[in-house]
Amino acid sequence: MYYGFDMGGTKIELGVFDTDLQCIWQKRVPTPREHYQELLAVLHDLTVEADNFCGSAGKVGIGIPGLPNEDGTLFTANVPAAMGQPLPGDLSRLIGREVRVDNDANCFALSEAWDPEFRRYPVVLGIILGTGVGGGLIVDGKVLAGRNHIAGEFGHFRLPVDALEVLGRDIPRVACGCGHAGCIENYLSGRGFEWMYAHFYQQQLSAQQIIAHYHAGEPQAVAHVDRYLEVLAICLGNLLTLIDPHLVVFGGGLSNFSEIYQALPQRLPNYLLSVAKLPRIEQARYGDAGGVRGAALLNLRDDNSASPI
Repeated sequence: MYYGFDMGGTKIELGVFDTDLQCIWQKRVPTPREHYQELLAVLHDLTVEADNFCGSAGKVGIGIPGLPNEDGTLFTANVPAAMGQPLPGDLSRLIGREVRVDNDANCFALSEAWDPEFRRYPVVLGIILGTGVGGGLIVDGKVLAGRNHIAGEFGHFRLPVDALEVLGRDIPRVACGCGHAGCIENYLSGRGFEWMYAHFYQQQLSAQQIIAHYHAGEPQAVAHVDRYLEVLAICLGNLLTLIDPHLVVFGGGLSNFSEIYQALPQRLPNYLLSVAKLPRIEQARYGDAGGVRGAALLNLRDDNSASPI
């Protein structure tokens, strides 16, 4: 069995998956945010409960809103109890088996890459258009994490020159939580979508309101969506030239905006090499369930019979 924990700032969810990757049991509990030993105890107790349900010890994977460090500690700003703590090693000793940990965006991408219809694609690029912009890169069914475990942090690319031509050279370089300014997540995320509308039209609207106005044919919303989609195509074009994936899967709140999937195939060729063929572009299949599913799949690398190709 494969156990996948999605450890968020407010809740921890555990999903148990069988060898056919079907979820057969799950449970959700509040996240202990302040006390590390309480957090360890919750993860331990959930694992034991899952073992009792399965009648055996499953393989454990955890998706976190942060990064595992080389020294075995975690960087998890949204889960203070785990920040700087050697959680994988400590939990491993408590439950008597290896614990694998990865960024939750990588888990999202891994879950999508292992969809039955998507397994045939050797290189899968997952992009989350949510509160921020993140994602992951899956090669031959495995996460490509990189030297510093930051591969897939696409939101911290800077605005390309072509994007400045669309937005205007004087567009404010919005300060980012990473310490830099002008990162694309501040323009392409859900909050970036709202910020750009407010910047150009001096009116604060939610993404849902803007999209509703767009569907109603309101001129400002139509112009805004056109501008956003062009910048999205420009930024994605750079990624496609760098990575050349077979499949791109979008998740996050803005991934529900169907215009993305109609517009990108038309706009992307303007920003690709002339010999480039477009990858398949799809909306995520697993939604909120992708976190636990992807975390469970972190252990599939041990199964020599498991291959997405």
